[in-house]
Amino acid sequence: MSDHADRAYLEELLAPLGGVAIRRMFGGIGLFRGGLMFGLVLRGALYLKAAPDETTSFGAEGGAPFSYATKGGRTTTIASYWRAPDRLADEPEEFVAWARRACAAALAADRAKPAGRRRVEAEV
Repeated sequence: MSDHADRAYLEELLAPLGGVAIRRMFGGIGLFRGGLMFGLVLRGALYLKAAPDETTSFGAEGGAPFSYATKGGRTTTIASYWRAPDRLADEPEEFVAWARRACAAALAADRAKPAGRRRVEAEV
């Protein structure tokens, strides 16, 4: 998922969630709902925000946490974003279910922050 056609397809898949914004970032695109990022598409792969207790579901489907190489040659891993199963692109209802869980994970992570650092005060 990397070109404009894929962006249009993502918009279509995510329409049932309502209020999803898709923005260019990090050389890819970020998926936002209610001001919170819940996913990103980078290098042709979809990564979704995962609650700590859901990483097993991603791993069972062959997913791995998002990682990238730094300029210094080290690899940095962002353990809260996991590669989503490729099959979701062909299963719209399942895609939305995973996206809903990613939105819930983003909201829970935001609520866990101290009040002054929260992005969202209202329910998403």
